[in-house]
Amino acid sequence: MTSAGFDAKFLGTAAGLPTLTETGADDAVELNGSTTIDYTHFSLALSKSRRFAIWVAWNIDGGEMKALSRSNIPFIKDPRVPAEFQTGDELYRDNRLDRGHLARRADLCWGPKAEAQRANKDSFFFTNITPQMDDFNQSTKEGLWGRLEDAVLADVDVDNLKVSVYGGPVFNADDRVFRGVPIPREFYKAIAFVVDGELRCSAFLLTQNLVLAEALDLDEFRVFQVSVAELEKRVNFTFPAELHTADTAAVQLLDESERKPLNSLAEIQW
Repeated sequence: MTSAGFDAKFLGTAAGLPTLTETGADDAVELNGSTTIDYTHFSLALSKSRRFAIWVAWNIDGGEMKALSRSNIPFIKDPRVPAEFQTGDELYRDNRLDRGHLARRADLCWGPKAEAQRANKDSFFFTNITPQMDDFNQSTKEGLWGRLEDAVLADVDVDNLKVSVYGGPVFNADDRVFRGVPIPREFYKAIAFVVDGELRCSAFLLTQNLVLAEALDLDEFRVFQVSVAELEKRVNFTFPAELHTADTAAVQLLDESERKPLNSLAEIQW
């Protein structure tokens, strides 16, 4: 596998990879002596204890996108990583959990055709997958969460149509366990882009309120705009300093009871 991974200089200005905390680094899988695992157009760090990605970072070249089919591409474990640290099909059989991409498949399919095809295939490694409720995953394809990256490219005058995205699950100690696997109920994204030569970053938190008992039910899902600093309180890594400086959240939002979910793309501070 030839994998260039996430390009920190993709936007023409520094926007590098997250840095794991000591706790995060102790829990991260190492490949060739590094906790960063590279794929075509994206990189990630993988949790040994949770068996999902701690963070995924990916580049999107909106001007070079290729429309590629997902047909006949299997979800598989990455052979470079011990299988014991990956959650595979055993979790998803015969229930309402979808295999949800963290780095969106369509985001990665750009560049020369062979490169785009390689990225398309790479997106299906289980290291890039987390469980998401079927109606959460499917409904958000046309909802706010699934349209965030598209909205930047469409609604913001992004220089050269290039965007870098950071995303992943939030690991909570009280995540509900299903088939022996704690299921993340919260996800985050931080979207970095350049407008008129200025780096900007907008961060978001999604909660899928899972009810796991004998059956799998989805109560509701909500999307919030948050600050980069607030996201860092929920994860085992820090974002690059440049993204803190570029944060478009005007004020640090207070406690969760005062935070209001986004109802439309128009409410986002880009």
